[in-house]
Amino acid sequence: MRTKVIGLAATVAALALAPLAHAATGPAPAKTGGSCFASNTWEGWKTTNNGDALLLRINNRDIYRVDLTPGTHAYRGADQFLVNRVRGSNFICSALDLDLTLADHNGFRQPLIATSMRKLSPAEIAAIPRKDLP
Repeated sequence: MRTKVIGLAATVAALALAPLAHAATGPAPAKTGGSCFASNTWEGWKTTNNGDALLLRINNRDIYRVDLTPGTHAYRGADQFLVNRVRGSNFICSALDLDLTLADHNGFRQPLIATSMRKLSPAEIAAIPRKDLP
């Protein structure tokens, strides 16, 4: 009887640990394909016409589109600036890495929630009117 209990306990333990062993040896997370950038390479920004997205200029050659929650209506005024609070790594690889606030010198602060982020292709950048580029 004691041997059966020990055997049953060993089987239960093996079944309980099987998912952990699989997770440890499972596939590696997918690479981002070079779509990350360091926060200190961010050189400029603009809002889109409806104010529900931002265009970020990175390294003077790349443009990233950051979509915001619908209805945000963020507009860039003459005295407004965009603040990104860096937590942990300096690299921004997805919308989750952005902690954005639109602020001005009078103390106004509008939190912005990024829902997605992607690097624009050269063709997409060329389609944006020059006056609307960051």
